[in-house]
Amino acid sequence: MKVGVPKEVAEGEERVGLVPETVGKLVKDGFEVLVESGAGRNYNIDENYEDAGAKVVQEASEVYGEADIIVKVARPTDEEIGHMHEGQVLVCFVNGPMFPQEVKSLAEAGITVFSNEAVPRTSVAQAMDALSSMGSIAGYKCALIGADTLGKYVPMLTTAAGTTKAANVLVLGVAVAGLQAISTMDRLGAEVFAYDIRPETKDQAQSLGATFIDSEDEKEDEEEEEDGFEEYEPKGFAKLMSSLGFYSFAEPSRDEYIVEGEEEDSEDDEDEEEGGWSQEKLDEDQKLIRERVKEMDMIVTTVLVPGAEAPKLVSTEMVESMKPGSVIVDLAAESGGNCELTEAGETVEHENVKVVGVVNLPSRLPIHASQLYSRNMYNLIGHITEDKSDEDSDEKDPQVELDFEDEIIAAMCIAHDGEIRHDNIREALENASEESEAK
Repeated sequence: MKVGVPKEVAEGEERVGLVPETVGKLVKDGFEVLVESGAGRNYNIDENYEDAGAKVVQEASEVYGEADIIVKVARPTDEEIGHMHEGQVLVCFVNGPMFPQEVKSLAEAGITVFSNEAVPRTSVAQAMDALSSMGSIAGYKCALIGADTLGKYVPMLTTAAGTTKAANVLVLGVAVAGLQAISTMDRLGAEVFAYDIRPETKDQAQSLGATFIDSEDEKEDEEEEEDGFEEYEPKGFAKLMSSLGFYSFAEPSRDEYIVEGEEEDSEDDEDEEEGGWSQEKLDEDQKLIRERVKEMDMIVTTVLVPGAEAPKLVSTEMVESMKPGSVIVDLAAESGGNCELTEAGETVEHENVKVVGVVNLPSRLPIHASQLYSRNMYNLIGHITEDKSDEDSDEKDPQVELDFEDEIIAAMCIAHDGEIRHDNIREALENASEESEAK
């Protein structure tokens, strides 16, 4: 069983499918590994791969021609698809719903395709979840880009000339990338705020140092300021006994006071546990966010919907309400952007606010991105193959073994045996065909 690692040809792509560390593990597992010369760029050189047990070849066509499993990062070009052969297994980022024609071409060529975007979010699949690995790197990097673009200190600093305030940073979207952005900005010393429509993300954001924007919390704070709570103080005999150390006599009556930690669950809490906030609360949250945006020095948007255009979270009006010199870093630029003004790969300046449309951030940290991606791919290869060697044999004989009853294989395999396996990709192809006919 041969695993092939071609050099990435997509513009700006600096990662590699497998690094020497992983190649060594695959060789021990009985695989033969073919690596195109220069695939590891200048951080994983050919000699490193050879030392790990790989065979380095000069042309991509040799890799595609001989390998049973191809491990790539970016989706293949038409030229690369032309080098592939029937029965081959391809693992990479494909984004089938956005690029259905490429999936169709691969299916017609008889290629079995595993898409990294389609990995299920389960505990069993975590070791193969390249999407989360790359999301974490992207969140870290977009925070640094924002700090570098912002024309002021991020932390509060006291100098001989006076004290500068910490930058106010709002992170929209509290998934893997958002959490990493929150953590990084907090370590840099920013005053971090966060928001997500999913209730469970509130505790996650707060655990990393962010203030979660919640309209209900705002109302509670206002009510406390207006009414306040009555501080319980024991009196008379209870006061005497507590002074002597008998504190049980000082406990307040439960029918008169609510003891901290014993508050009654509200109906809102019950609704939250059932699966989400009410539309009314979400609308109130959006109003609050529009107000808070005016106070922000930086906004980092991280909301992506697999296979669909990114939702618009920051309107032009919101941008225009921000302070001069503010920065927006849009992690969803390649999918249309979370900001209405975002242009992929460009920095747009509007009303003295910079909107940075970042693209392919993991490739800007190619060493660790490739290392993490490679480990994910090793686990996936182990999941889709099985050792077929005889019990008496000292040598392993791994072979591809696809069980479509398996949740991971069923979710990630988007093309097999000449057919596209996912309805959303077939639907995208039909829509594209209809649009083409209409023109």
